[in-house]
Amino acid sequence: MLLDSVVAASADVAAVSGRLAKTDKIASVLREVPAEEIAVAVAFLSGDLTQRQIGVGYAALSDLLGPYDAEAGGRTAGIRQAATPALTLTQADAALGEIGARSGPGSQTERRRLLADLLGRATLAERDFLVRLLAGDLRQGALDGVVADAIARAAGVPAAAVRRAYQLSGSLAAAAATALGPAVGRDPAEAEQALLAVRLAVGRPVRPMLAASAPTVSAALERISPAAVEYKIDGIRVQVHRQDRQVRVFTRTLDDITERVPELAQAALSLSARHAVLDGEAVALYPDGRPRPFQVTSARAASQPGMPDRGERVPLTLFLFDLLHIDGLDLVDSPASERFARLAAIAPAGLVIPRVVTADAGEAEEFFATAVAHGHEGVVVKSVTGPYGAGRRGSEWIKVKPRHTLDLVVLAAEWGHGRRHGWLSNLHLGARDPATGGMVMLGKTFKGLTDALLAWQTERLLELADPPQPVATTTWRGVVPVRPELVVEVAFDGVQASTRYPGGVTLRFARVLRYRPDKGPTDADTIDAVRALWTPDGTPDSNLVNPEDARSAP
Repeated sequence: MLLDSVVAASADVAAVSGRLAKTDKIASVLREVPAEEIAVAVAFLSGDLTQRQIGVGYAALSDLLGPYDAEAGGRTAGIRQAATPALTLTQADAALGEIGARSGPGSQTERRRLLADLLGRATLAERDFLVRLLAGDLRQGALDGVVADAIARAAGVPAAAVRRAYQLSGSLAAAAATALGPAVGRDPAEAEQALLAVRLAVGRPVRPMLAASAPTVSAALERISPAAVEYKIDGIRVQVHRQDRQVRVFTRTLDDITERVPELAQAALSLSARHAVLDGEAVALYPDGRPRPFQVTSARAASQPGMPDRGERVPLTLFLFDLLHIDGLDLVDSPASERFARLAAIAPAGLVIPRVVTADAGEAEEFFATAVAHGHEGVVVKSVTGPYGAGRRGSEWIKVKPRHTLDLVVLAAEWGHGRRHGWLSNLHLGARDPATGGMVMLGKTFKGLTDALLAWQTERLLELADPPQPVATTTWRGVVPVRPELVVEVAFDGVQASTRYPGGVTLRFARVLRYRPDKGPTDADTIDAVRALWTPDGTPDSNLVNPEDARSAP
């Protein structure tokens, strides 16, 4: 099949609103895709590559192709383009795989050459599609759930069968190949049997179960009671697979980081089981057992073998909270109480997450306070009867964290791309400096912005642009500095040290709650209030400061 057919389908999906309409569009094109290309088509339509990553990011693409040209309808700089569609799905996928396979000295130059060759074989519309695909910016409103439903409709099977195969295989493209690939011959009965035959496999990562949110522990217990209340560790999510003496460690995004974290693999070998799949969290701790700043854990997990400070000086500690498989027995459909009991039976006590099972709100609140006092993010309230909903954010797990908010000033905004093209999106946030009367930049965020808010803030920020930048003459790219007059209320999960920003600190997981037209820049929170949430040496005790108290800090 020509790539152009998928590009046209993607445009059709983006043009319609409503889940059912999008599902119909995708299902229609999937029925036309040759069985041997179904995995590629589904990956592309869901905004992924079959290779997951090939070492090409947005910056490299922009450098190669130049900015998006709205009048020309795509990116035109520097590379020839095909006059008519000729590139097939198989050819495009193979070329991307060849780019990703390049490594070692000179690999960046060779990737650039191969990428230029691929894009030169594409039409302008195909090129723009591939660029957005590679940049992770294919905003067409077709989330995984929509594509999964479309696969089910095209195959004539229950959507639940597709979702389960997706969850257990960790790949929507793999689930689609099972339902629509050559092995089933487009027969619905055979397709359903094949999907139901997909099982958890040790060594192949499963999509992790996710948690919903609640503002308080009491609110969470109103939805789940009795419940297991566990520490929410401020680390990185890991999935550990042990097969005899072989161990593999995967991240939340199913990337294999085994070579980077030998101490986690070693911890898994202490389990009294030959085969196991476990869910947990890895975190860097101080000698007293309190968590180090998140960026220490993150940097440690990202370090490659042979880099300094790999494991000897900043080791990661493993906390396990779920067991999905043990010695040939799948447990994803078993009650959580059984999974945890089996986990506790095979794991040393020091590897198991602290938890309490209770229906008493007072006891749960006390446990929450203890978790926070030890420097952790909060707690996760879990059903004791629920199965492991791989890849699903359901009602069986509910996270509760103290919510910090600040009133900050918008200093600038960046033009968005993809679905946010034509809107000012990424906000530059600043706190007030009481010593100078100026503003100190703390970081950026584009989270929490609805379409209505994007439209409003674009109009308002263009009014505040300094120098002026009316819509009629804008190039729709770059940063637009604004007069520091607009106050926005921002929620965040914590404060961490940063050498990138002039205040020496930045916000973790900042997201916009609302604009505050009732406040002016002199009402904004100060840089001192922000620093009060994180001491200069990075000790986590400062996370316990109440933001309301911090705002009055001198």
